[in-house]
Amino acid sequence: MVKYCAKPKDETNSARAKGSDMRVHFKNTWQVVRVLRGMPMKKAQKYLEDVMEHKRCIPYIRFSHAAGRTPQAKEFGLTQGRWPRKSVELVQNLLKNAESNAEQKGLEVSDLAISHAHVNRAQKIRRRTYRAHGRIGAYMASPCHIEVLLEKRVAAVPKPTAQALRQGRVKPPAHKRFGDRAHRCTYK
Repeated sequence: MVKYCAKPKDETNSARAKGSDMRVHFKNTWQVVRVLRGMPMKKAQKYLEDVMEHKRCIPYIRFSHAAGRTPQAKEFGLTQGRWPRKSVELVQNLLKNAESNAEQKGLEVSDLAISHAHVNRAQKIRRRTYRAHGRIGAYMASPCHIEVLLEKRVAAVPKPTAQALRQGRVKPPAHKRFGDRAHRCTYK
């Protein structure tokens, strides 16, 4: 049996998919998967199709020192973004696999959301390149392990009413209770 790093809250209302030692760059795939977390399934698939057509970009936040700037990243409040074709195609295939696993379980695909998506570094694939003066340099690939967990979307928790706040059933946030000294206040 395959091990996953996250367990669903309800096994009957969830579906999973996993890929090990995938030959795509870890850093690019990490960016793609980070954007998809929490998205509804159909919205995520549409977003990835738009990325493939260069209508929207994948925002780069972590491994972004050499990523170029694009106006499409403004959607996420950032300036850097790319269109990593190979990573997007692989994640699309993984989502399609998870979708068919959900259909096999009898789940409605339109009700599913990506509750967990995770990328780990896999063991590097070592090759060599020949350098000047008879030396040999490392020429390595950075593959990754990817896993996706789809779960049925839960209804959003409603905001507390003003009456509930007045009656003391719900605490107002700390910055409203204590003002500028909120960071120093602790409960015993």
